Amino acid sequence: MKKLLSVMLTAVMTIGILASCSTGDTPAAPPSGNAGAQNNAGEKLVVYGIYKAGDQTWFIDEGEAAKNAVEAAGGEFIFVDAAMDPEQYLNAIDNAIANNASGIVTCIPDQTMSKTVVDKCKEAGIPIVAADDALQDESGELLAPWVGIDGYVIGEKNGEWVANYMKDNDMLDDPEVGLLLITMDTVSSCVPRTEGQYDKFTELCPDFDKNRIFKADYDGTTDKGNTATAAILTAHPEIKKWVITGANEEGTIGAVRALESAGLDADSCVVGLGAYLAKDEWNNKGADGTAMKAATYFSSLLVGTDSVNILLDLIDGKEVTMKTAVDADVVTPETYKEIMGKDAD
Repeated sequence: MKKLLSVMLTAVMTIGILASCSTGDTPAAPPSGNAGAQNNAGEKLVVYGIYKAGDQTWFIDEGEAAKNAVEAAGGEFIFVDAAMDPEQYLNAIDNAIANNASGIVTCIPDQTMSKTVVDKCKEAGIPIVAADDALQDESGELLAPWVGIDGYVIGEKNGEWVANYMKDNDMLDDPEVGLLLITMDTVSSCVPRTEGQYDKFTELCPDFDKNRIFKADYDGTTDKGNTATAAILTAHPEIKKWVITGANEEGTIGAVRALESAGLDADSCVVGLGAYLAKDEWNNKGADGTAMKAATYFSSLLVGTDSVNILLDLIDGKEVTMKTAVDADVVTPETYKEIMGKDAD
């Protein structure tokens, strides 16, 4: 009997020791986060990329970079083209929420919807990061982290290049020369681009006749850039030599096509903003075959990658910066391959 009691006592003590090891006194290992392709709830990492114009080269490239960043973290990336349709965009947000997305990176087609979108995501507990166009309130305050370009600084680079080009080619005092800025006044990320272009140009060329500086608004597409430019060309037949820059690359390509249609491209100059379409002009036509003479280059790949990296940090519960801006350089047919690297292909 004593031997039996001894065995039973030993067994009870062993069970007690084992139980004490599972009480939670020792902290559990932290969630693996993006390194393990899971969010903090242990679910599969699924990131939605919802872009306002997913058929444009910029967003295709940006989305591909975002996809690569998500897949490098072991997750799944779902690309959605909102086709510049606010209703379609909101449906995409709702769909991402309904499918329990781990997070969303997005470029919104109408910034007045920003609060609605951010509130939806907050209620669902889904982090969101804005790419290119900020998610902001009526006063311009950011409602979510933003990744994009410093529009004013990039505009200044365009304006400086234009000023030097016109000086070097004796265009400042020529009454047949006009400067056209095609704008997107309803998009907050684009307005500073035009402001930077105008401010820097007029700073460097203060005596240029302001009556020969024109503006035309468009919606960011090549077609509307073409239409807006063509209207100005038609309205001012006294101008035979145009220098044109714009708020995005698509618009400036539209301007190139408008100049060609009007027979004014040979003596004119267009400066792109992005260089992802300018490089196609130079690759296909050479330096002398197009009115596109320069472009400010900034990488959509960096925007796509950085937006996902910030989102992954949010998913992991880390603090992130609210503003991340990528750098830019002016490229020409002589320098674009060296500066852009593989982006020049």
